[in-house]
Amino acid sequence: MNKLIVSLLLTVGISGIAHAAGDATAGQAKAAVCGACHGPDGNSMAPNFPKLAGQGERYLNKQLHDIKSGKRTVLEMTGLLTNLSDQDLADIAAYFASQKGSVGAADPKIVARGEALFRGGDLAKGLPACTGCHSPNGAGNAAAGFPHLGGQHAQYIAKQLTDFRKEEGGRTNDGDTKTMQTIAKRLSDEDIAAVASYINGLH
Repeated sequence: MNKLIVSLLLTVGISGIAHAAGDATAGQAKAAVCGACHGPDGNSMAPNFPKLAGQGERYLNKQLHDIKSGKRTVLEMTGLLTNLSDQDLADIAAYFASQKGSVGAADPKIVARGEALFRGGDLAKGLPACTGCHSPNGAGNAAAGFPHLGGQHAQYIAKQLTDFRKEEGGRTNDGDTKTMQTIAKRLSDEDIAAVASYINGLH
């Protein structure tokens, strides 16, 4: 029995070493190539490339692993992660998580609808408020792996929601509960545009 306990403790210890936390300092150098699209500090200037600065480390690490394994298809990143180790990905995630994200501005014409959806959902459509997972200020829930949304490019948010909504060929790395796929299917194009714009200016 004692041998079994020691064996389990060793296994847990080895697993802990294999999945060590990321090193932001090491990640800065490893993330240099990412800067071409996402900006040197993770604040992308192009609205089709997501801002990574200030994003939760757990969420970033999962997305990097999903992209590398093919669970999430991002054509622009094809082959870029192939030769990176788990530690490399963890370090890159830690670096971008340690940076401060920038904020955009919401379109005043649709901000009211976007705010209503984000903060209160839409009971008639069966839509929960985004704040439940992503917090009132859009900071997300880093411990749970729910992404930081506040300040993200509206174009990028709209594309992700549209991809989650697709029946085929869309974004599916949504966990077993498929929360975002279920929600996105209840959003109209107008809803997506409004909530994406609101998120862009949220801080």
